[in-house]
Amino acid sequence: MNALSLWLEAVIVAVTDEVPRILTVRRAALAAGLPEGALPYGPLDPDRDRTLELGVRRWVSEQTGLRLGYVEQLYTFGDQDRYPQAVAHGSRIISSAYLALVREVVPVAVGDEARWRDAYAYLPWEDWRDGRPAVIDLRIAPAIDGWIGAAESAKERASRAERAEIAFGLGQAGWAGERVLERYELLYELDLVAEAAIDRAERTGSESVIQEAARVAVEIGIGRPMALDHRRILATALGRIRGKLAYRPVVFELVPETFTLLQLQRVVEALSGVRLHKANFRRLLERGGLVEGTGRFDVETGGRPAERFRFRREVLRERRAPGVGLPGG
Repeated sequence: MNALSLWLEAVIVAVTDEVPRILTVRRAALAAGLPEGALPYGPLDPDRDRTLELGVRRWVSEQTGLRLGYVEQLYTFGDQDRYPQAVAHGSRIISSAYLALVREVVPVAVGDEARWRDAYAYLPWEDWRDGRPAVIDLRIAPAIDGWIGAAESAKERASRAERAEIAFGLGQAGWAGERVLERYELLYELDLVAEAAIDRAERTGSESVIQEAARVAVEIGIGRPMALDHRRILATALGRIRGKLAYRPVVFELVPETFTLLQLQRVVEALSGVRLHKANFRRLLERGGLVEGTGRFDVETGGRPAERFRFRREVLRERRAPGVGLPGG
């Protein structure tokens, strides 16, 4: 019988200079033959870690020096072949992943081991703030067309076409920002992300074959790869954040205690990957009672001084779903 190991992983998100960033560590990435791109992680220590969340906080503190504030459990990942090397040694790793939100971080580097990285460098098809990402028309849509055309029956072609349209907003379907994981899994299936080739090599090849597969896959894949299945975990986290924007005030975990309404809007745009209608956004904030003015003004806006606001915590008692939503995206 295979031995089971429980590991803990953390997707730590901040928004700095309108860039959604995640905190990565080098250790696991280097072990996988990649230059960067691993989430903080480590095994649960049943003697030291009274709860899973405390274990996550401990690992993050040890690997990055960062003490987390807001943390929530994201998902449990337990596919049998997610760590092929562990399977080869008679072990199976189940990971409990957590999502952590922290306020703007400057500088965007933490020692030699940890680095803040642009989340859209790993998921470039998710950022629509400057319009439809070019990679969709240049790489993704043609690959999807070929995949649909290769189906063995009309029924299968229709099923594939529907899946692609819903995931990427192709055809008559609209773009749904929260379907991040569905998009990543389709790209994995189509061999458009490096992890697909790396995983195949790990299941069948030697260490040299794995390293060569990693090198080639990084060159031809879309977006930067991540170690193990960490890009899938990142996609799950981004989809969770986008979904929660509509009904939970999670965005206020990512901004300073006081902020201008434009700063708040830019953070929401960074997370959602779309531009918002300014007047509609402010109308929603006012109608929802989410913020309150401080009477203080920011004179460094480059124009007319802008009032600074704070999150109005009373809204948590007044409304069941006090989110900012995505008005006029």
